Amino acid sequence: MKHIKTKGYGATSALFKKLKPINFKRKAPKEDEVLIDILYTGVCHSDLHQVRNDWNNTIYPCVPGHEIVGKVIEVGSGVTKFKLGDMVGVGCMIDSCGECFSCKKGDEQYCEGPVSWTATYNGYMKPDGSGYNTFGGYSTNIVVKESFVLKIPIALDIKAAAPILCAGVTTYSPLKHWKVKHGDKVGVVGLGGLGHMAVMLAKAMGAEVTVFTTSKDKMDDALKMGAHEVVLSTDKKAMAKQELSFDIILNTIPDPYDINLYVKLLKRDAPLVAVGVLTPFKKATNNMEVVLHRRSVTGSLIGSIKETQEVLDFCAKHAILPEVEVIAMQDINEAFEKMLKKEVRYRYVIDMQTLKEAV
Repeated sequence: MKHIKTKGYGATSALFKKLKPINFKRKAPKEDEVLIDILYTGVCHSDLHQVRNDWNNTIYPCVPGHEIVGKVIEVGSGVTKFKLGDMVGVGCMIDSCGECFSCKKGDEQYCEGPVSWTATYNGYMKPDGSGYNTFGGYSTNIVVKESFVLKIPIALDIKAAAPILCAGVTTYSPLKHWKVKHGDKVGVVGLGGLGHMAVMLAKAMGAEVTVFTTSKDKMDDALKMGAHEVVLSTDKKAMAKQELSFDIILNTIPDPYDINLYVKLLKRDAPLVAVGVLTPFKKATNNMEVVLHRRSVTGSLIGSIKETQEVLDFCAKHAILPEVEVIAMQDINEAFEKMLKKEVRYRYVIDMQTLKEAV
C-alpha cells in the first residue's frame, strides 16, 4: 500500500518538556477517503491537556490538532462530495461506529459503539488498550473519510476559520439543542476560546448575552463581541442581582469552579451546561437550589458532523469569525506556555506552511 510522508509536531511521552518535530507516514486514501493538504490548524486547550496526559488516556506519540483547514489534493475512487482543490475542514472526529442509536440519529459525538467515536488524534475516544492511535493537525497532511470532512464556505477567512471546527460547534450545539431564540437571556461563563464564540453565536441568534468573567481587562472585549452586559463573578452584589434571570448558561472555563455560583442565576426549568471543564467541580452541586426551581445541571460534548457544517454556514452568513493570532509551528511551545498562564486571547492558529518549509 502507498504511504505518504508527513511532517508533524508532537510529544513522544508524558515526560516531554516541549513538542518536537515528528516524522511519520499516513496510508494513502481508501475509496471513501480524501487526502488534505493542511493549511491552518487551530490550537485548542484540549491539545495542551492531551499532550500532558492530564486525562490519563493519552497514547504516545501524540500529534495534536483537531481544528483543521486545508485543501483536497487527492480523492478516493468512491468519493462524491469533494473534488481536487476544495477548501475543507476537519474537526474533532474522523470516524464513528455508524450503527448505534446515536450515530443513526446523527449524533456521532455520543457514539455508543465499543470504542466510541474515533478522535482526530489520540485514537478512539475510549481507548480499548489496543494501542490504536491517530495523528492530528499539527502536521502537513491528513487522510479522512469523506463523511467526516466539512466544506469551508467561501465567505470565511481560512486563516481564522479553524477554531469554528471545535470551539464554534462546541458552543453552537448546546445553543441549538436547548433551542435558544430571539429574546432569550443567555449567560456565558468565561471569555476564552470557547466563550468568545458563544457570545457571538448567541448574539446572532437574537439572544441577550451576559458574560461572567474574573478578568476586568476582558470586559470591553465582551461588549465589542456583542454582549449586552458583563459581570465580574467575584462581585457578590453584582452576582446576586442576576439570580433567577437566565434561560440558559454555558460554562466554558476549562478549570474546576464552584458550580453553585451559577445555578442560582437560572430561571425555573433552565439548564446550566458545562462545555469546558472535564474535571470535578470545586464543590458539590447544592441540590436544594436545583430542586427549588426545577433547574438542571448538564453538559454537552462538541457537536455532530451535521452541526459542524451548520455552524460553519451560520458563521459565514452572520460574518462571525474567531479572534485569532496566527503563529508559526515552531512557536507552539511558547503558545502552550502562554495558554497555561492564561495569556492568550482568544485562539492561536498555526500557519502550517511554516512546518512544510522547515528543514
